[in-house]
Amino acid sequence: QVQLVESGGGSVQPGGSLRLVCVASGFKLGEFAMAWFRQAPGKDREGVACISNVDANTYYGDSVKGRFTVSRDNAKNTVYLQMNNLKPEDTAVYYCATDPILFINGCRPSWQNPREAEAWGQGTQVTVSS
Repeated sequence: QVQLVESGGGSVQPGGSLRLVCVASGFKLGEFAMAWFRQAPGKDREGVACISNVDANTYYGDSVKGRFTVSRDNAKNTVYLQMNNLKPEDTAVYYCATDPILFINGCRPSWQNPREAEAWGQGTQVTVSS
């Protein structure tokens, strides 16, 4: 059974940092690209970062470039999202996601489309507020 479990969310002040963790089970995480998405209240789910499984490439949404870093440890079946210089607009529920077909050959140009991911975690809340 495919399962993704996120953790590491919390409440921080603007300028603070958090590291999100996504642990996969039921499949070999190293065989798929992995993405992080987020959804704020009243807003659409948006792609935050994607890390390839076939090369060293990473991709980021424009709003987080230079502040967020995605990484993976295939031996631990885990993907991470390091978030620095957090802003109030980063407040959202964060999800990790993948797809057994569309994410098998790296991050597609359309990776930010949440409809392309079939497997999702339950999400972890990140709140940035002073």
